[in-house]
Amino acid sequence: MLAAMSTAPLPPSSQATAVARDRGDACPGSLRLHTADDGALARVRVPGGVLTVPQAEVLADAAVQLGDGELHLTSRGNVQVRGLRDDCGARLAGALDAAGLLPSPGHERTRNIVASPLSGLDGRGVRDVRPWLSALDESLCASGAARALSGRFLFALDDGRGDVVGLGADVTVRAVDDGALLTVGSADEALRVSGDEAARAALLAAEVFLDVLRETGARVWRVDELNLSPGKLTHAVGSRLTAAGIGCVPAPNDRTTAEGPPPGVIGSALSVHVPLGRLTSRQWRTVTRVAAEVRSGELRLTPWRGIVVPVPGANAAAAADALARLAGTGLVTDASSPWLRVGACIGRPGCGRSRSDVRADAAGALADAGRSPLPLYWSGCERRCGHPRGDRIDVVAAPEGGYRIDVVAQGRPARTATLDDPSHLAAALAALTS
Repeated sequence: MLAAMSTAPLPPSSQATAVARDRGDACPGSLRLHTADDGALARVRVPGGVLTVPQAEVLADAAVQLGDGELHLTSRGNVQVRGLRDDCGARLAGALDAAGLLPSPGHERTRNIVASPLSGLDGRGVRDVRPWLSALDESLCASGAARALSGRFLFALDDGRGDVVGLGADVTVRAVDDGALLTVGSADEALRVSGDEAARAALLAAEVFLDVLRETGARVWRVDELNLSPGKLTHAVGSRLTAAGIGCVPAPNDRTTAEGPPPGVIGSALSVHVPLGRLTSRQWRTVTRVAAEVRSGELRLTPWRGIVVPVPGANAAAAADALARLAGTGLVTDASSPWLRVGACIGRPGCGRSRSDVRADAAGALADAGRSPLPLYWSGCERRCGHPRGDRIDVVAAPEGGYRIDVVAQGRPARTATLDDPSHLAAALAALTS
């Protein structure tokens, strides 16, 4: 059941890891579909996770009429539609374009923006980042240079609470009392800019990254893959901002983090968690109807595979009733649910690389997962697609059968074990973490 356990000291961490890419990134999009074992896959970018009710209805129709009938949330608050037929690309693109989900076809894979989901809803943030989100998305789509960004390049807009600053974005803007802190990659030093210039500064930082790629010939997709100290890149960004008339001064990077929204009623919002990030069309349509009925006009997808529905002016009884309806569809509304500590890649049969049906195994071991001291992420192979950042326990299907379990601390495996049978997860975790 449990074998080959080892403990090894962690090597010193590095802020930057030099990487050489011999091709462009293969991230799917709405126009560039990915062929999987269960059909084609489209990844629809949803900046800040914000969808209007009509847009959400279009996505549900697309999943039912063109795909496998389900919608899959990603770790960046985007949506994937799977099981698409080979001949439906034009029809899907047309539907998304009509709904306003393709404002610029040339930028559709670069609109990777995460934002604090509860911003403006619970009174905790320093400022509402929605104006930043709108301004950044508009300027991103208007930038010819930004077309060259990788589909993996990520912007993060944090309202000051620290929920998205830990997601490893390439450009992070964090609200502070007297403006905003702009950080590139994992740099220790930030640049303090005015709140009014935060969105423009974020785009200019991304364009500086592209300039560095052109000047050095580096073939990388992310800031921290550059063979360049983060401090040098920050200095280059500062020079560009100054030249553009944006005042900036060096400041320490605030690394204080907070967790994403728990399930329940929070301020003037409802929050639910989506087990393994997969929603049936019934679940999705129920969320959409709730959003329409409470007259919020929108729903917000979170990077933690959850959904926030603003409830403007709703009383406590109405909010509780809506939450109960969502719970009735199988969505998680209980903050103590073990589902909050479990994630998984698509696994079999959707992915030909996967060695196991990891979602079924994760669901079968759910009760044991609730005893884990760290979140668990089940993967069908070593790529660990969609895995969360931060300390966790990786459960990876092994070539010879069973699973390899790694306690990941500071980005590196610290202790390792093997698991022959997922039903023995509790014993394996107890031995591994003791």
